[in-house]
Amino acid sequence: MAKKKKKLEFETMQVKLPHVKGLSIVLPVIYILWVAVMYYLLLPALNIHSRGLWLFVIGVILFPLGIFGTLLLAARKAEGKSADKLEKPVNAIFAAVGVIGILFLILLFYGSKMFHAQAYANILTIEDSDFNSDINTASSVSKIALMDTDSAVLLGNREIGSLSEVVSQYNVSEDYTQIDYQGAPTKVSALEYAGFFKYMGNKENGVPGYVTVDPVGQKAQYVPVKEGMIYVPSAYFSKDLRRHIRMNYPDKLFGNLHFEVDEDGNPYYIASVYKYTIGLFGGETVEGAISCDPISGDCQYYDASEVPNWMDDVFDGDLLVEQYNWYGELSNGFMNSIFGKKGCKKCTETVVEDEDGDEESYEANFGYVAKDGDIWIYTGVTSVNDDASNIGFILVNERTSEAHYYSIAGADESSAMAAAEGEVQEKGYRASFPSLINVEGQPTYIMVLKDASGIVKLYGMVNVESYNMVTTAASLDECFAKYRKMTGSGSAENAEDMENAENPSDDNNNTTENAQTASKGKTIPEGETETRSFAISEIQYVEIAGETYVYLAGDDGMVYWQKFFDNEQLIFLHVGDTVTVNGIVDKDNIYWIDTIGKI
Repeated sequence: MAKKKKKLEFETMQVKLPHVKGLSIVLPVIYILWVAVMYYLLLPALNIHSRGLWLFVIGVILFPLGIFGTLLLAARKAEGKSADKLEKPVNAIFAAVGVIGILFLILLFYGSKMFHAQAYANILTIEDSDFNSDINTASSVSKIALMDTDSAVLLGNREIGSLSEVVSQYNVSEDYTQIDYQGAPTKVSALEYAGFFKYMGNKENGVPGYVTVDPVGQKAQYVPVKEGMIYVPSAYFSKDLRRHIRMNYPDKLFGNLHFEVDEDGNPYYIASVYKYTIGLFGGETVEGAISCDPISGDCQYYDASEVPNWMDDVFDGDLLVEQYNWYGELSNGFMNSIFGKKGCKKCTETVVEDEDGDEESYEANFGYVAKDGDIWIYTGVTSVNDDASNIGFILVNERTSEAHYYSIAGADESSAMAAAEGEVQEKGYRASFPSLINVEGQPTYIMVLKDASGIVKLYGMVNVESYNMVTTAASLDECFAKYRKMTGSGSAENAEDMENAENPSDDNNNTTENAQTASKGKTIPEGETETRSFAISEIQYVEIAGETYVYLAGDDGMVYWQKFFDNEQLIFLHVGDTVTVNGIVDKDNIYWIDTIGKI
């Protein structure tokens, strides 16, 4: 019986031995593949200042190595062999994980604002400037850019919607960049692959073009490129733009990856390169920029002082706002920023709402000003007590980080937006974040007001120092004329124009009466649904009771309408499109659209 039991144990051992030997070969292979794949996916910068690299070493290299070592250690013990030589390295690996993790936390804490308040406050150099000499007086509004990203997205999507060969394979990226293009403020965004399978089907040809949006004329234009853009953020594998830049610059800490064009309209992707000036992880600022030609993949690094003039967004606005807040809150020390708060100030904040329209939080916001061929971010400065008023403004150059402060007391942006909205509160319009202009020496907020569908309906101007001085109008020129008359800064010619605007002709009065009638709103007619097909001869967007309605004139002589909020795909319709609709004809022979589709 003893011999039989011993034989059984021997046979069991014979079965385990090949498995243990195989494990000692397979585990190292799996480990090497694991590290390689995770580096390929995570792309940490090989730089001691990279927090990602520290976490990569701890979580991807050392900890899994300790786990694999533990498995081998257990296998050797099960085999009955000595594991002393393996046990010490495994313990050392886990000890290294703990030591490096603690060191990482210590270095994070050491670089905090608590120990280096003055160093943080000195990162951004602020120059006191005179508003009237620095900001040219606006004699007209023909070059004032008033457009937020949401409006640019709507216009860009509408432009691409007319290009069937493009819209079926590509989307317009919603990451629009504000640039100064040939002396004019412009928003630009590249097309992107509409998913993985669209990439696989079009990767040889690349992305065919980009979209420019004129924020003054409220127009979008699709610009095709001569050769497809291969290295883009929406590509995969080696053609993924971030991966391509990382392979060319393995040690650079880059971010703020965005699209721009040079003065000749050639496309480039720009990445800001960061450095930390306080300890290993504190005091973030920009040391340079990387440009990548998405067609050829050629990359070029520039020091911050050598960035070419056509690049506009090197110091991104969020970083500049954070750096100013360091200056405003920490100049008198860290303890003062927590308790006494003497002299503490910060950039103004606006309410951020969730998708349901509920208040979620406050965060810093800023607008853009085109000045001297560059794009400057603008935001108000307020005390940390959140008293709904500004003590001044800052303009900061996004290319050079040159910062100007203007000591002007007045309403903050949120108050100005509320004042403009209050002028037309019955319509329910929402104001965009304003821009800042100089009207005959008077700092003035200027903004757009949009309906619930995001369509620009009115323009508003609010005096910074007296925010009860508010004007709104359907056109920018009319709004400007009304404001100049209100503030006493308009010429006789402006006053005459304003008088004409306030006392319109009979035709205009008829239009006003129609608008007042329309303000009662529209109701869906009753009756049986009908199906019709027609070619669109005209498209009109009409505001009724705070909502936007789309009216289509058909080649059959009929008028068709639908509420834009119920079908935002209507924005892709163009004159000449042939469509089929289902709906109901009302008593005035006007056709309400239930569903619509292109033929």
